[in-house]
Amino acid sequence: MKKFQLGEFEEVVMLTVGILHGDAYGVSIKKEIEDRLGRNVSVGALQTALKRLEQKGYLQSHDGEATQERAGRPKRYFQITALGKKAMEYMRSTRNELWNAIPKVALDVKFMSLYE
Repeated sequence: MKKFQLGEFEEVVMLTVGILHGDAYGVSIKKEIEDRLGRNVSVGALQTALKRLEQKGYLQSHDGEATQERAGRPKRYFQITALGKKAMEYMRSTRNELWNAIPKVALDVKFMSLYE
């Protein structure tokens, strides 16, 4: 399988777009990440990640309807592409392989407390 590269924040953004399926636009993505992970997300960092993920072909976007509350500007909605799904599956399988390779004793609290 082709190797896909996703940074940690990019992976969080991709997962959040999946969670919001059909309702993933800038503000909703930002709010979902902040609510789920309890971390602040700057609009600039999010927009940069969304743009980068689109350039990689992992996300695609389209404009929604223009609304009065947005001064006639449409929301930009994002969805995961087929290539993005492959990248996400690659990341999940890679993480699972790494977790499964850790000897159980390495994560044993009793064993770890000997070195503290």
